[in-house]
Amino acid sequence: MNRQLVRAFLICVCVILTCSVLGASASPSKTLHILTALDPNEAKIYIEAFENATGIKVVWVRMSAGECLARLKAEARNPQFSVWLGGPSPEYIAATKEGLLEPYQPKGSEFILPEHRDKDWHWVGFYFGAIGFASNTEWFEKNNLEYPTSWQDLLKPEFKGQISFAYPYTSGTAYTILATIVQLMGEEEGFKYMVELDKNVHHYNTSGSACVTQAGLGEVAIGIAFSHDVMAKGISKGYPVVLTMPSEGTGYEIGAMALVKGGPEPEEGKAFIDWCMTTECQDLFQEWFRIPLNPDAKVAEGAVTRDEVNLIDYDDVWAGENQERLLEKWRDLTNK
Repeated sequence: MNRQLVRAFLICVCVILTCSVLGASASPSKTLHILTALDPNEAKIYIEAFENATGIKVVWVRMSAGECLARLKAEARNPQFSVWLGGPSPEYIAATKEGLLEPYQPKGSEFILPEHRDKDWHWVGFYFGAIGFASNTEWFEKNNLEYPTSWQDLLKPEFKGQISFAYPYTSGTAYTILATIVQLMGEEEGFKYMVELDKNVHHYNTSGSACVTQAGLGEVAIGIAFSHDVMAKGISKGYPVVLTMPSEGTGYEIGAMALVKGGPEPEEGKAFIDWCMTTECQDLFQEWFRIPLNPDAKVAEGAVTRDEVNLIDYDDVWAGENQERLLEKWRDLTNK
């Protein structure tokens, strides 16, 4: 009888242990893989807040927007990421054309205007930012010159070798600059301008926001970047930098995000995109001076809003559909 009891006890223990192991393997901790074009110091703000809110662990990689697009193309047959986060909408429009994104309408996205998303929800916007100039105040004072307040100012001979921005084929910021000039001036005159501007460029970066720090350190006198990057990486850091906006009009980004087609964690990806629509997430934009699209989210003091700047009628769909052609033409003309 004792042997039977012992045997029954051992069988029960084995069953319990087996169920525990099977339960653990059937319910692993949730993980989400994100590819982001946001500055790494900024991306971690939102990612860590999402992890704390949901318990989902995020594994993420940061690349410039053009590099993100190239990587998603290369991995199209075996996607490694479930969400693409941040960067201007034209890169997402180009990705939609390539069939790289999965349509998804986020929960709580009723405030999103038609022009702030793909018509079939292949991508959705969540912030706004306009292109401006970051100028080193010490350099301008030393040289007794006025800050640039127009695109034409950047062509002045005194700025030769004193301007920095990114390669348009690696950076969404820089492609926004290129598309802005072409739309503002027309394609023929726009490319003439870009060739002339190239003569005053000290160097190009892979990252769109890198020029802000370079201007702040005095490596160049002027950087061309999004206004929120000028505020976040220049002025708020205490660098001797001032922000000015081009008087003729400037282009802007609707910063986007999307579900990657065939990504490994579609449900976790949807949860992240849903969370990015909330005020909980978009209130955090204040630290980086981004303008949230959620009307209930808070805006940082000093952030450049749409009504404070002269915006061109920027066509992001045209910019996205013509991206490959415009980039090839820019590279041919500048030999970059």
